Amino acid sequence: MTDHRLLATAQQLGSRAMAWLHASHDQGFGRLSDDITIDLADPNNAYKPLGECALAASLVLRDGVTGPHDARIARELLDFGWTQLREGNLLYERQLRHLVMTDPLETYVHFARAGYRHPAMDELLESLGRLRAVRAAEILPSRRLAVANARRVVGLRNQPDDWAALAAGTWLGATPEPWAVDWMTGYDITHTVFHLTDWGARPEDLPEPMRDYVRAWLDIWLEVGQWDLAGELLVVDSCIGEPVTGLQGWEALAAVQREDGLIPRDNSEPVAEDPAQAFQDHEHTAVVAVVAGTVTLSRALGGAAVAA
Repeated sequence: MTDHRLLATAQQLGSRAMAWLHASHDQGFGRLSDDITIDLADPNNAYKPLGECALAASLVLRDGVTGPHDARIARELLDFGWTQLREGNLLYERQLRHLVMTDPLETYVHFARAGYRHPAMDELLESLGRLRAVRAAEILPSRRLAVANARRVVGLRNQPDDWAALAAGTWLGATPEPWAVDWMTGYDITHTVFHLTDWGARPEDLPEPMRDYVRAWLDIWLEVGQWDLAGELLVVDSCIGEPVTGLQGWEALAAVQREDGLIPRDNSEPVAEDPAQAFQDHEHTAVVAVVAGTVTLSRALGGAAVAA
């Protein structure tokens, strides 16, 4: 049975992180420029943060294990992001112009999960799913899983994905020598779990051989102060069943979380004094904390999200 202290720490960590994200958006951080076009040179710097915040907020609403205050904040974060994306028009126009790009779908799914739909985008994605070119696009195996899960959550019907084959094509699917794992591969491993299990809603979909393998590195990343990746590993722990790693990781993250909810990305350098720079540098870690807290509570309380 999960330690009640663990659940209390997870709830507080996630709630404070979401409050920081909400306050940051109230200050105008994360807004798209008025002259932004669909031909983004770097979507990671343009609207990826909006998608990440929408992911966290959509899971808060999906799993329904937070209080009414956090649920309200989650809805406001989604409203903010959807407005910034021109109620989905920016994603639709970008997908229409760049047929094989995946970032419009990978962003849209977080809003669609929470009920924000763009009928023309839905129709376009259904149509594109019939193109061989879309299926042939050469992307990383873990990213291919992200696209497959986005298609599943959005509800696209054409050409169902071969999940076993997709899983087998990843690093985690091959379960290589653990000592060969580097920092970037660590992120690939965590995202393989996230997408196979749809962020904890389908824990049974992670093949058994992968389960023990994926729980091997939390202590290492805690030791070197990689708080962002440590948080992702806490998400992994809950995505595949009741959390088993214990309090250590949660208490380590809680110890570095600031009063306002910011969690440093790592120990490599001090947090910037400029709030806008601090948001840019550490937004992702706050998102991870919200997701970790939400999924952990959901799994411990019996998996409130299984119908997603």
